[in-house]
Amino acid sequence: MTKERTQDSSDSEKSSPHKERHTGHSVFIRDSIIGFADGLTVPFALTAGLSALGDSKIAFLGGLAELFAGSISMGLGAYLAAVTERKHYEVEECREWIEVRECPQAEEQEIFEIFDRYGISRQASKGVVDGLKVNEEMWVQFMMDFELKLEKPAVRMAWIEGLVMGLSYFFGGLLPMIPYFAFKHNVNNALLTSIGITGVVLLAFGYTKALVTGTSHRDAAWSALQTLTIGALAAGVSYGIVRGVNESIG
Repeated sequence: MTKERTQDSSDSEKSSPHKERHTGHSVFIRDSIIGFADGLTVPFALTAGLSALGDSKIAFLGGLAELFAGSISMGLGAYLAAVTERKHYEVEECREWIEVRECPQAEEQEIFEIFDRYGISRQASKGVVDGLKVNEEMWVQFMMDFELKLEKPAVRMAWIEGLVMGLSYFFGGLLPMIPYFAFKHNVNNALLTSIGITGVVLLAFGYTKALVTGTSHRDAAWSALQTLTIGALAAGVSYGIVRGVNESIG
């Protein structure tokens, strides 16, 4: 009896529907990656450039001002982008409703053309088309999904997207600035320590970011190197320009 139950349980597990696991927070992951990456690069490059002036206090205060301004700007930009995306979706959805009601035959032809791109004949797709024509709401949703390829944004999450972007930028930019607070009277030590901290964080961030997207360890290592190179290049250019300008006007 126990054996039969075990067998039935095993058969039930095998016959159970396949469940796919997908993350529902891809937007927040994207915003945090963009915010943290920009936060690491921009304030680091700015403080490195200001270090050429030879004053740790100037580098710290300049970086701090940029850090707050950048966080607010990035957060507000993410919020406005989300709101604009929602508005665009609503405009296109309204247009689809008008087209479905005023020119249904043209919309029906567009459905056949969509299926044709997937190699499905008119005869095979006619049942789906007839089914959509019965329900205008589903018809409009189908056109939004497959003709315009637009996903309905959650406008209530817009402020969260802005918050995630802004905070990610702030914490990313705060790391390179810590040495300038610790070494108030020695800008060279502050710069070198900032370079070391930022270099390690850029490597770790680039590697982790690549792994999150599902790449191999080899590709992740290459991504980490690219991230480090971009940060180093930005800091080097900033330092060289500020030093050159300072010497030319000094």
